Amino acid sequence: MTDIYYPHEYLPAPLLSPTGEYGFKPISPLKRTDLTSGRARQRRMYTSVPTQSSVKWRFRTQSEAQYFEAWYRETLYDGVSWFYMKLKTPLGVEFYKCRFIDIYDGPYFMSPRFWQYSATLELWDRPVLQSGYAQYGEYIIYSSAFDIVINKVWPSL
Repeated sequence: MTDIYYPHEYLPAPLLSPTGEYGFKPISPLKRTDLTSGRARQRRMYTSVPTQSSVKWRFRTQSEAQYFEAWYRETLYDGVSWFYMKLKTPLGVEFYKCRFIDIYDGPYFMSPRFWQYSATLELWDRPVLQSGYAQYGEYIIYSSAFDIVINKVWPSL
């Protein structure tokens, strides 16, 4: 089966969360077992941690709303299929594999001409740096300074 992509060329990107803030909620990878001594044992159940995100779309035209509903029904088989969508996370704007947890809410007519939909998406994996980067804390913390030096200052030298 071929990969499915959100139609960014025809539809606007979603607004993440109803308040305009970005909302990501990772599912806990921990398994906790209470012991008879009063202590507890914790362990990691899995490393691929799904994450949920509340999103909202505000379509500018009736045609965009129509296309969104048709894409959801026909391309995603009423939300069953995984698809790739650009989302902004602490890693930047990248494609993430996601799917709808349930059908969207809406459409709601927002005056004067907007149509609004909302849904909860499940991301295949938690948006974090790849393994091995934690040992380079100074490079991560100062990455914006490195970016300026490499892309603006260095080429002029």
